[in-house]
Amino acid sequence: MQPLPNRPKITTGPSRHVYDVIVLGGQLAGALSAALLAKRGYRVLLVEHDGLGTGYEHGEFILPYAPFLMPPLRSMPGVEDAFTELGLTTTVQRALKPHLPALQLILAKHRVDLSTDDGKRLAEMRREFGEHGTEIEEAYRKIVSAHDATATFFRKPENLPPDGMMESWSLKREIKRHPGLEAPTLTSNPDPALQLVLGLTPFITYQAEVKPLSVGRTLSQILTSPNKYPGGREGLREVLCKKLLDLGGDYLGPESAQNAVVESLSFDGNKLVGLKVMESETVYRGNFIIAATDSGALRRLILDKKKHRDLSEALELVTTKRFLYSLNWVLPTELLPRGMGELLLIDTESDLGPLLVQVSPARRVNGKVEDDTVRVVCAAASVPAGARDLGESHLQKLAERIAAHLERLMPFTKGRLLASSAPYLDAGGVRGSRLLPHPLYSVEAEQHLGITGAPAVTPVKNLLLANREVLPGLGLEGELLSSLVVTERVQDMMKKRDPLKR
Repeated sequence: MQPLPNRPKITTGPSRHVYDVIVLGGQLAGALSAALLAKRGYRVLLVEHDGLGTGYEHGEFILPYAPFLMPPLRSMPGVEDAFTELGLTTTVQRALKPHLPALQLILAKHRVDLSTDDGKRLAEMRREFGEHGTEIEEAYRKIVSAHDATATFFRKPENLPPDGMMESWSLKREIKRHPGLEAPTLTSNPDPALQLVLGLTPFITYQAEVKPLSVGRTLSQILTSPNKYPGGREGLREVLCKKLLDLGGDYLGPESAQNAVVESLSFDGNKLVGLKVMESETVYRGNFIIAATDSGALRRLILDKKKHRDLSEALELVTTKRFLYSLNWVLPTELLPRGMGELLLIDTESDLGPLLVQVSPARRVNGKVEDDTVRVVCAAASVPAGARDLGESHLQKLAERIAAHLERLMPFTKGRLLASSAPYLDAGGVRGSRLLPHPLYSVEAEQHLGITGAPAVTPVKNLLLANREVLPGLGLEGELLSSLVVTERVQDMMKKRDPLKR
């Protein structure tokens, strides 16, 4: 049984009211920036504000908001370097667990178990597709290896995204030194199995538009070894929060004695000086603010949008086009069909598109370990953002459509489920439940390599973005890389003074 991550326990408020850096928001990039800056000697406060937590309570179970896939750290060299600096590489690698098989494809007339072992995968392709299986395997292997050619560039992408004309020129020169960044040819093979594999893209990137480099790099990273992490995305975030506390940083979250929800940003004229949390008159001040929340949520914290028009308009560049809509089933492990994998991609042959299904041991509200006798089947589809505006009856029908596919996949579960829950409908009592755990964005900004989004540097110079909107085309890696870029920029703008001697 896998131990569950523990949310950082804090019984008192922050130790001061003035900081070098305040990190605002519950995204992974913010927790990584906060930990790195604390490690480098800066006074840091992390205010969670909009964290989803490691799940929501439904009856006696804690259920996930959406499936979460994490590639091996070695496939994200820049991210691996950051975790190594924090002394967390071994911790994270040990916690990552591979799915068995790595990925299972469910088509109308085929079921394919994809292994990370080339020989086993080739044998499976030939078993299912005959001689045509060799051709499919060759194309699949090209997808799996696509990230290798771009690894050097993404170890430390200092000017991505660039800030201004000079950085744009510098970035273009750097791109020319890395011919592997040229648009990779994923596959022109129309085979349904390969097309279904490409359908994994909306579950692992944050970009609404399909771009070759984005698809090639993110897909190849995941397919190298699609891993699950205890507690999902928020389980990983809590490891970073704990490291922040160990390094002397301060943290305001759900377990804190003081409210962690931000009421407004505080300005002195046109300068951002800090933030105010709800139910408190205290203004926490910082030389720099790193926003690790979506632009829309950040914009709502600007009380006088006319006075701060440039910032307000800059935060309107991002539009959410799609999001993952999930359905959770809880059932006894014995009801799972023999041969059903832990990670499945289902061709629904409908406008619902591919369905991603992740199977995990259940987590009980008062349990300290996962329960291996009970499984949670989390199924998600990528749906238009406008679905939220069509009312709960429409969202309920979406849940019913997903349930119909699960019933075909697991025909002996009818009437025997322990629980069934659609997070977007059923988690109304949980703070942050209406936030989108995995949105897909369109950004009205200059594009670079087909992976960049919102500028990390805002019109307010001491407010920077480290979130999933900055490099949406790179998914999880992009979110964490935005943290590294912003961390370096903060240090540069503080003129690299030794923080221990200030």
